[in-house]
Amino acid sequence: MDTITVDTPQGQVRGRTGEGIISFLGVPYAEAPFGPRRFQAPSPPPTWDGVRDALELGATVPKVGYRPPTSEILSEPVVPGEDCLNVNVFTPDVGGSAPVFVWIHGGAFVNGSNAIPTYDGSAFARDGVVTVVINYRLGVDGFALIDGAPANRGMLDQVAALEWVRDHISAYGGDPARVTIAGESAGAMSVGTLMSMPRAEGLFSRAILQSGAGHHVITAETAAKVSAALAASLGVEATVDGLGSVAVDALVDAQRDLSDRITAEAPTGAWGELALNVMAFEPYIDGDVVPALPFSRIISDGASAQVDVLIGTTSEEHAFFIVPAGLVPHITEDYVKMVLAGYRADPSALEKYREQLPDASPGELMIAVMTDWFFRIPATRLVEARSGNAFVYEFTWRSSLFDGALGACHALEIPFVFDMLHKPETARITGPNPPQQVADEMHRAWVEFVRDGSPGWDSYGSDRAVMMFGDEPGVVLDPRSATREVWDGVR
Repeated sequence: MDTITVDTPQGQVRGRTGEGIISFLGVPYAEAPFGPRRFQAPSPPPTWDGVRDALELGATVPKVGYRPPTSEILSEPVVPGEDCLNVNVFTPDVGGSAPVFVWIHGGAFVNGSNAIPTYDGSAFARDGVVTVVINYRLGVDGFALIDGAPANRGMLDQVAALEWVRDHISAYGGDPARVTIAGESAGAMSVGTLMSMPRAEGLFSRAILQSGAGHHVITAETAAKVSAALAASLGVEATVDGLGSVAVDALVDAQRDLSDRITAEAPTGAWGELALNVMAFEPYIDGDVVPALPFSRIISDGASAQVDVLIGTTSEEHAFFIVPAGLVPHITEDYVKMVLAGYRADPSALEKYREQLPDASPGELMIAVMTDWFFRIPATRLVEARSGNAFVYEFTWRSSLFDGALGACHALEIPFVFDMLHKPETARITGPNPPQQVADEMHRAWVEFVRDGSPGWDSYGSDRAVMMFGDEPGVVLDPRSATREVWDGVR
């Protein structure tokens, strides 16, 4: 194994080098968030004497883990240890000054880490981009409203990681003045939230949002109700001392049980907006860290107005959530109507979807409706609020799994973006022999956007230009206009 040692503001760090790529794994950007630091804001970056090895993946944060069938599709490694607020850095040249791509993982704010194999930044480094993949606190530790604790600690972690990039990335060959933040799912929702946060201002100049935007936060009232229920289930108070007295594993178990309960009870209206938002532990509007609904700040206050944006979705996002569970055949047209009513769509909405998908079953119509409400329309609204510096894509290539029913589902585009189709874990979501050409095109577009601010097609603008990545790539103007209009004035 060949290694290289660099001098950084934290001390000397030893990384791994090979095939023109240098990697530094598990570098801490804050102290371990346990003991007296539990439920506190992230600390300043630690320093050390001597040389610190950064040759192996660092610890992952406490998380609930996926259940079948999701666990059979998504990789979710666990690396033990407490120094979980760490970053992985992939660079082409520690002596350079390359643009920087910071990846924020998804996982519904309760799962995910920078140890996932698909998040290997080697291909970006190969193509001249320094890549930083971060961890941040999840679930209760990151997002529960706790008396005596700062709000939205997971978002504070993300800001701390970006501050680490600003102050340290030049030692790894990156240019702190050319930072693009990016993420998928909860990671993209995090990016949308960061775009609205005063504390993150100036820490990045470009943003990539894959399957997420600026609509998914909850109110402080709902967050407080969730925390109170969690504490009651454990027989403690919803305070730093109360929840801090519970062992980490027991707290994670209680979080999982409460999430199951909320999922079961949410349709009754017992949990407010969680009936639609479904994520019990996520950023909440606290008036300070997250001042307001991110989308509203981006529109009304012009937050991140100068930030270049690349945003998009997959064609059939929601297939990921209902196809593997075998739910599609059991969905009726009446159920689709009920969902549309819950989303406050016009009663004529279902006919618009039927016109768009004349051969679709009710379950397939449900996938289209929920994909729009949860992912595509929030992305559309975000770019509609901008002028000239926003680019939109759609990932259309379809997985062969579940006899093709998984389609162009949620998370399918990630190994294409990272050019990691050769990773064995990729086949768990793509099926065998995914097309390298699509990865070449998509990865190139991301690199060009990070480097130059344009992915290679026209901005969204009045023509509503959308780049389609799939078997037949190309720009389409205003795709699905009829179903887009269903949501005018609603979302």
